[in-house]
Amino acid sequence: MDYDVKDMGLADQGRLKIEWAEATMPVLRLIRKRFEREQPFKGIRVTACLHVTTETANLMKTLRAGGADARLCASNPLSTQDDVAAALVRHESIPTFAIKGEDNKTYYRHIEAAIAHKPHLSMDDGADVVSHLHSKRKDLLRHVIGGTEETTTGVIRLRSMAEKKVLKFPVISVNDADTKHMFDNRYGTGQSTMDGIVRATNRLVCGSTLVVAGYGWCGRGIATRARGMGANVIVTEIDPLKGLEAVMDGFRVMPMNEAAPIGDFFVTVTGNLKVIRGEHFAAMKEGAIVCNSGHFNVELDIPALEKLSKKKLAVRPGVDQYTLHNGRRVSLLGEGRLVNLATAEGHPSSVMDMSFANQALGAEFIVKNYKTLEKKVYPVPTDIDKEISRLKLAGMGVTIDKLTKEQVKYLASWEIGT
Repeated sequence: MDYDVKDMGLADQGRLKIEWAEATMPVLRLIRKRFEREQPFKGIRVTACLHVTTETANLMKTLRAGGADARLCASNPLSTQDDVAAALVRHESIPTFAIKGEDNKTYYRHIEAAIAHKPHLSMDDGADVVSHLHSKRKDLLRHVIGGTEETTTGVIRLRSMAEKKVLKFPVISVNDADTKHMFDNRYGTGQSTMDGIVRATNRLVCGSTLVVAGYGWCGRGIATRARGMGANVIVTEIDPLKGLEAVMDGFRVMPMNEAAPIGDFFVTVTGNLKVIRGEHFAAMKEGAIVCNSGHFNVELDIPALEKLSKKKLAVRPGVDQYTLHNGRRVSLLGEGRLVNLATAEGHPSSVMDMSFANQALGAEFIVKNYKTLEKKVYPVPTDIDKEISRLKLAGMGVTIDKLTKEQVKYLASWEIGT
């Protein structure tokens, strides 16, 4: 079996971590049992470019249980858990190509290895496989029937491709599912980002000023968790509606150039580039800590930071301290990459349970319906979203009410008044 991982000696340790995560992923377990019976992916080749974590391992096991010939590569150079990658190869016989800290050349070599089996389905976290297929390996596009995408960043790229009529197959936007963005983005990103900051720095959050750039679902989650830890939270936004929402939620809202001199911590979660630029770094106070929890590190203008600096020092694992020409020091976490994965372990498995249920069921929907789908980005079907919610509640031992026949009739009628 073809693979490229750091150390196969880590495989047993990785298997234990995968099993630990599986204990709080009841929805994916239920889907896996059905997939084992029905084999929806029999004869289907899947290339998954995702964060190689314990939760992803359980998704890969689920796809394989459904008959898929699946390969996995990393969607970010710093998000791989090397013991999990080794366990997937040794204990699950899933070809995996991922090494934490891999350079750019290795990253794309791993993507090439993952698509070498001529995939029918792509499964992306950032749209790198889709982009690679459309730009570098157009010869493989004839095999692809569709794909799924996990992130806001990836969906932005795919919608741009669809609008320009260059997207060659349908893609399900997993990120648009309510059971994904309302939980994964808000609660998962919120907790895991703060976890990454604290693990990397061991700095006290309460009493500090934490600046969140972007008030989408991820920004909401980070701002809420930071406030819960005692931080004074500032939000920066470009959307007046989201800015208004942040104000109504009790946060201070201001432009980044006003926040830069007063923030102790800075987190970007916008999906855009150069959100924190040279003029912002230059204005930061002594000891400011900067990180990114968006998919790509372009949210931070790191070349500008390096230009402003006279010295760079790795002061802790995952912490690079830059001494600016003005004498002040600014620390960058996880090389500006996803801080929740670069310096922590990513989202809790109970949240990823729903996100990866959407991936699995979205892929199944593509396989069953690709012949009637256009070459564009589709939302997760509502019935899938609701089924995942139902399964999650069942797995948590929670029951809810049902409408009576009278209530159903009332909601469907226009004749009944006050």
